[in-house]
Amino acid sequence: MAMIDATQVLGNLPQGLRAELIAEYAKITRNYVRGNWEAAELNGGRFCEIVYTVLRGHIDGSYPVAASKPQNFPKSCEALAQADKISFPQSIRLGIPRVLVGLYEIRNNRGVGHVGGDVDANHMDAIYVLHSAQWVMSELIRIFHKIDVAAATRVVDALTDRTVPVIWTIGEARRILDTSLSLADRTLLLLYGEAGGTSAQKLATDLKQERFANYKRVLKKLDEDILVEYNDTTSDVEISPKGEKYVEENLLQAQRYLD
Repeated sequence: MAMIDATQVLGNLPQGLRAELIAEYAKITRNYVRGNWEAAELNGGRFCEIVYTVLRGHIDGSYPVAASKPQNFPKSCEALAQADKISFPQSIRLGIPRVLVGLYEIRNNRGVGHVGGDVDANHMDAIYVLHSAQWVMSELIRIFHKIDVAAATRVVDALTDRTVPVIWTIGEARRILDTSLSLADRTLLLLYGEAGGTSAQKLATDLKQERFANYKRVLKKLDEDILVEYNDTTSDVEISPKGEKYVEENLLQAQRYLD
């Protein structure tokens, strides 16, 4: 199963803006996982400025080389509503801009970004920033994609991957930090955090299973229990709704990894 690459999908965007957008979004999710609430919220502010630049460039028909901060962010977002209703969908004119204003409010008035905010950075604010950014990214993919509907849906799912603190991503590898869990449970956790599934070989590599033939027995047992869908021919593995429920009730909630 090929890895979904969001930078390839946002084909209408200039490389510079596209790279900024993906990088800033990654910072939000990474800081959230690490519990760096203030850093996540600061990244949310920069994320807003990049997305605004993308929307403004899309409406104007010309993108700048890099994102910049408008002089008055709320009013600049409101001005996007004046774009032609026939040429530009509601999400471009109203939906995304309104979410951006709310996100920017967190950065400017909740103890983040400067001295004098009336509320300190906290977990709930960081959750709001994370999920708002996920929604905005999903909308941008939906609007700007140059792929078929099925592929676009997978990209949206990948961009809204569940953020699981027990999973540590380092480079292209993903590790389960709780080594006390069974191999089957660690497999399910990795699949839970991987929208669209992955390959059996990638799972074996991430879980450091050198004897692939032995590891396949674990996958086949999970498949028999309908916790995953495993295709031995293609090596594709995807978690089932039953498997998702098991992870949430027995692994995440029990270990307090799920709010």
